[in-house]
Amino acid sequence: MEKVKFGRMDSCFVIAEIGVNHNGDIDLARKTIDAAVEAGANAVKFQAFDAEGLAVKDAPQAEYQRINTGVECGQYEMLKRYELGSGDLRSLCDYCECRGIHFLASPFSRQSAEFMRRELGLQLVKVASGEITNAPLLWSIARGRSDVILSTGMSGLGDIEIALGFLAHGYLNEQYPTSADEAAVTLSRPEAWSVLGEKVVLLHCVSEYPAEPADASLSAMDIMAAAFGLPVGYSDHTLGIWAAVAAAARGASVIEKHITYDKNLPGPDHKASLDPAEFRQMVEGIRAVEKVCGGRSKSPVPCELKNRHLVRRSVVAATPIKKGDRLSADNMTVKRPSGGISPVFFYDLIGKRAGRDYATDDRLEWWFE
Repeated sequence: MEKVKFGRMDSCFVIAEIGVNHNGDIDLARKTIDAAVEAGANAVKFQAFDAEGLAVKDAPQAEYQRINTGVECGQYEMLKRYELGSGDLRSLCDYCECRGIHFLASPFSRQSAEFMRRELGLQLVKVASGEITNAPLLWSIARGRSDVILSTGMSGLGDIEIALGFLAHGYLNEQYPTSADEAAVTLSRPEAWSVLGEKVVLLHCVSEYPAEPADASLSAMDIMAAAFGLPVGYSDHTLGIWAAVAAAARGASVIEKHITYDKNLPGPDHKASLDPAEFRQMVEGIRAVEKVCGGRSKSPVPCELKNRHLVRRSVVAATPIKKGDRLSADNMTVKRPSGGISPVFFYDLIGKRAGRDYATDDRLEWWFE
């Protein structure tokens, strides 16, 4: 499919985050892809991991995972149920191609990133918030020349800057850095920001499931844009659609939101996801605010030009004026329509001598004695 170029688009790129909402069932994954297509999403996103390489055996579940699954177990045991093998990912990628929707995945290892690039032909990679400190993953993704959507949940500006240093180093160097400081110094090179501007978009994110609306802090998008000069977007974990719609109104290049085929399915993320009808409503809301917000310039739009002549004014005679009379604030006024001398020049006319006679309400002309 056509390569996505963020920051140069007229519309927000909407990602339906399926994540692990497939519950390890490829048929359910395909049905959820279908739902995302019907809802108007631009892309669906899965997770590419193996539990063995992601978590140690005794890593505990996050509180939301324990609450939402209702199962007391470790992260490793939970993750093992949601692994997708290389054949599964390839099958889902092919299915997305048939359905005309972008296939994305978040890699959690250098091997999965390499598989996505070489075997699936994916140019665009989504880096999950938890991987923002994973220097080997970030560097190898950039070394492969992949475009990156970098989620920034649980991070401050310093964390983001460090991650961008490793990405920039990977884009610009064939050998990995010898230290974190070496990667950081890369950002002092002008070409670093040039390549980051072409290849990276930052997503504001609050890593809680669900997140409270009061914690959404959408102004963080503006702060990141000002700090780094990169396209920004929003990965939304609040309940409902309105935080995502508001983010689009603030100029988000990307909106990511979890989708599920059925909120009542077992699993850690279903309850904090949108069902297909809600996801469609969100997309419709995003597209509506895009129309309202329009472009990034202030200029008349074609539909209002027909009114301009009628509601703007001209300088006219407030009283009869004889040729040679001096123009003043007493014998001039401004009235509709336009077409004569603009009121912008009202004060320029004071003291000049009229070049001809004017009856009351006659439009004055640039003709003086």
